[in-house]
Amino acid sequence: MSDFAELGIEDGLVQKLASMEITEPTAVQKKVIPEILAGKNVIFQSATGSGKTFAFLLPILQKIQGEENPAKAVRLVVVSPTFELASQLRAAASSVSDLKSGLFIGGVPLKRQVESLKEKPSIVVGTPSRLLELCRLKKLKTENCAALVLDEADRLVSKEIVQESQDLMSFFGPKTQKIACSATITKKVEKFLENARFSKAQEGGARSGLATAPEAGFETILLPLEDVLREKIQHWAFFAERRDKIETLRGLLHALGPKKTLIFASRSDQVENIFQKLKFKKVNCAALTANVKNQERQSILARFRSGKTPVLITSDLSSRGLDIPDIECVVQSDFPQDEDFFVHRAGRTARAGKSGANIVIGDERELRQLAALEKKLKIIVRPKALYKGKVVAAGQGQEGGGKSIE
Repeated sequence: MSDFAELGIEDGLVQKLASMEITEPTAVQKKVIPEILAGKNVIFQSATGSGKTFAFLLPILQKIQGEENPAKAVRLVVVSPTFELASQLRAAASSVSDLKSGLFIGGVPLKRQVESLKEKPSIVVGTPSRLLELCRLKKLKTENCAALVLDEADRLVSKEIVQESQDLMSFFGPKTQKIACSATITKKVEKFLENARFSKAQEGGARSGLATAPEAGFETILLPLEDVLREKIQHWAFFAERRDKIETLRGLLHALGPKKTLIFASRSDQVENIFQKLKFKKVNCAALTANVKNQERQSILARFRSGKTPVLITSDLSSRGLDIPDIECVVQSDFPQDEDFFVHRAGRTARAGKSGANIVIGDERELRQLAALEKKLKIIVRPKALYKGKVVAAGQGQEGGGKSIE
């Protein structure tokens, strides 16, 4: 009997996992799967790359696959803050289940997605604004939905999309099992769910009035974040004045060699500026911003995944939820205003048990902020410098030898 079977996962799903060479449940899966199988509403926190997706998908899919659904109603709705994450979530569901699924995101003609709903998918995955639009048009019917999942929940309650997320909640009744997860579950997420207004469904599925909370509360499971940050990721810091940052970045990329590297900047105009200057210096790179159309985004990501484009520059908004294997380095070209973004940025590397490097290029003020966060997260940040085309310990100078990522 496999460990997944011991958690209560049935043989069919266990075999699907085994075909993908997944046989040992992760720590978060061991904690969360039994709670969801027991029918509880669950909020859980676990580090990026720790297996959150299958932690909620496996028990929910087991539940809905084992039930009759003569009306072919939607049984699972998964909400994601970004196009890319929604696409990845749908692919994950399809990898272990034969249930029909649909992807519903902005940037795709609404008419085409309405037609997709006519095909009666059991699983619906999408972004909050598009799912809300379909609910309001009465094209997406949620009365018989068994489970609602909010993935990257902290992003779903950010000021940019919190209203859409809140309005979407009103289309789900108290009988729908609710799961929320992220690498950082904040008090804001917990408060959002405590105060969420869920529909009060009558017999037959008709909606009448609103209740201020679901009938059952939430079980909260918080796994420590610092394990991956401390044990799997090397943290480096380079000093550079603002005007010198891009040249420092270019030198760093040259010193690192052909490693798959994800570069973060806080704003889209900064992303474009870095891209243009690196491209001028003949660096093989691409830029991903919120303005890039969906088809082009998919092409950019495909080239980055394959390694044909080894360097990708992006913003926090555009990158949230990206799950790209084998990213060896994350470079933060500025220090993010929100410390949660620091964690999410760093977590793009060292996924699935691998190791990686998180590198901050900061001015004096930013490096002071990094020092404060270093203490808070209990990580070790090593000051570095560039010397003769190599990465060396800061202050080593001519006496120092070059150092590569260990």
